[in-house]
Amino acid sequence: MVLGQSEYFKRDSMTPSERLSAYHRGEPVDRLPCVPIVGNTAARVVGAKVSQFRGNGKLLAHAHIEAYRLFQYDIIRIFTDLYTQAEAMGATVHYPEDETAYLEKPALASHGELDQLQPADPYRDGNLPHHLEAMKIAVDKVGKEVTVTGALTCPFTNASFLVGAEQLVRLMLRNPEAVHRLCEISLETNLRYAKAIIDAGCTPSLTDAMSSCTVISPRQFQEFSYPYLKRLIDYIHSRGKSVTLHICGKTNRIWERMVEAGADCISIDNDADLLEAKEKVGCQVRLMGNVKPSEVMLQGTGDDVRKAVLDCLSKAYDNPKGYIVASGCSLPTETPFRNIHAMLDTVRRVGYPVDPEKLERLSTG
Repeated sequence: MVLGQSEYFKRDSMTPSERLSAYHRGEPVDRLPCVPIVGNTAARVVGAKVSQFRGNGKLLAHAHIEAYRLFQYDIIRIFTDLYTQAEAMGATVHYPEDETAYLEKPALASHGELDQLQPADPYRDGNLPHHLEAMKIAVDKVGKEVTVTGALTCPFTNASFLVGAEQLVRLMLRNPEAVHRLCEISLETNLRYAKAIIDAGCTPSLTDAMSSCTVISPRQFQEFSYPYLKRLIDYIHSRGKSVTLHICGKTNRIWERMVEAGADCISIDNDADLLEAKEKVGCQVRLMGNVKPSEVMLQGTGDDVRKAVLDCLSKAYDNPKGYIVASGCSLPTETPFRNIHAMLDTVRRVGYPVDPEKLERLSTG
């Protein structure tokens, strides 16, 4: 049975900030941290259309604050789509009335236009100022009780939006120097935006979809993505912030590189194996994931969610560096509220420290 909203408020005895801080220090907590990665589902919480977030930092903040208050998860992530930085650098992004935005046209028609490309100013260009406004409002309203993060698309992935994914793949083979120039300019935008996010009182939350082994090889990741990713993470660490890094798809062949780049927590996509991640890098890094966003969270029943969460817990609750229950990627916009509640409810029922026998009973009951 899924609990009602008022019952949820009674269940948690710690704020998210208290829970994460205590868990990090190895102190007692009421439950494991849990982060259903709520993106544009937040629009549904306040009865808004996704397109209304564009240019409206106040509405974006309101939606994510209310989503947090409704579900009581452990991290707020201000996010609409992956293209905010690329758009600020000249890419054309299409905004359907009530769906997630998508890339319509890269910033450059060809790499021959590279000299025209300039890093974005996060306080002036595109929707970046509005996202920063949303972050500041969220920090002001609820920042004392929950960590507020700002989504940041990493250098290589952002570069693919500047010139187009297909052209970027060709350039890696035919003109690697052009790819490095693109990544360098992209990194400068990343660094400026990361600074602005941190200055707003938030933590950058890193996403690097195109660095997936589903898209490029580990060798290409090492050459074209890793150097810029590491410089970005080094900067964030220099500002006293930890880093959660999400790379979509299959990533098992680059987990070690993600750790070497400096990630403090790796968000594992549902295409990857959580148990394998624990065995390979669990002694080095915190893990997060990986309930299926579409198959389970969007299309499944509350019981499907419960079973999926328990399965993830059985694989990773004892990860040496810690574990955060989460969806494998951002939730689809139409994810039923009952399923988000079911994820949190299951984590609460298990409690902490996790009793393997209780976990087994819940899994088979």
